Amino acid sequence: MAKSVFLQLAVLFLITQILGLMVANGLIKENIKATIVTENPEDIENALGLFAYIITITVVVLIIISFKRASLMLFILELSAIFATSVIVFGILLPEIAGMLAILLLSLRILLKDSILIRNIACLIAVAGAGSLIGVSLGVLPVVLFIAILAIYDYVAVFKTKHMVKIAKTVVKEKLAFTFSIPGKNKVYQLGTGDLVMPLVFVTSVMNKAKQAIGIYATIPIIATIMLASLLGLLATLYYSAKKRKVLPALPLQTLYMLIAWASFLALGAPVL
Repeated sequence: MAKSVFLQLAVLFLITQILGLMVANGLIKENIKATIVTENPEDIENALGLFAYIITITVVVLIIISFKRASLMLFILELSAIFATSVIVFGILLPEIAGMLAILLLSLRILLKDSILIRNIACLIAVAGAGSLIGVSLGVLPVVLFIAILAIYDYVAVFKTKHMVKIAKTVVKEKLAFTFSIPGKNKVYQLGTGDLVMPLVFVTSVMNKAKQAIGIYATIPIIATIMLASLLGLLATLYYSAKKRKVLPALPLQTLYMLIAWASFLALGAPVL
């Protein structure tokens, strides 16, 4: 994998995380959050419920793939997700023209389905919207539990059941905005949106907690360290994957690095729990 691809991935990761944190900060100010299972963000049931939602969506996608009209149904599912998340992002950042921008993005995605740029923009907006909303809606401990469970699930889904590989192949074949496309010299590399959503969920939750105690600016070193730890885990996984020429889940190593960074701040007495 060329250095230019790693650079593109790093820039894309940072832009997505920063945009998501901007949206999250707006959601916190407006006191906007979603009820996952219970109204208590610190309730562990929310972590388990969110994981159950992901399993349900995965099952639905696998069922859709088995149908002859899978392409149309998956595209409709994608457009629904893009519209919902773009409303969140534009509603916080540009509320006066949020609806117009959401419709514009949807229209461009429909008219220019083969455009890698439009697909990546749609992915970026989707990650920023979904990751920020989930992050502000959950306490840090439920998020830690959630990403730990998801990291284990990611490993099982890639190496054991292998259903995630099947879904990924379908997403790439149908050119759906569920993966980022990174053009290289000889091929286009794909990066799952989950590898960017989960870090955003974690840093958003930590930011939300720490902000209440030490203010938004004092949280920057904390969230930046966790974010960079996640990026390091992602790049290390992709490097090894390219070297060995095999599909590897990025979330396990990302989660490990993020939790180490988070635990270090926790040990130092930072208000991150």
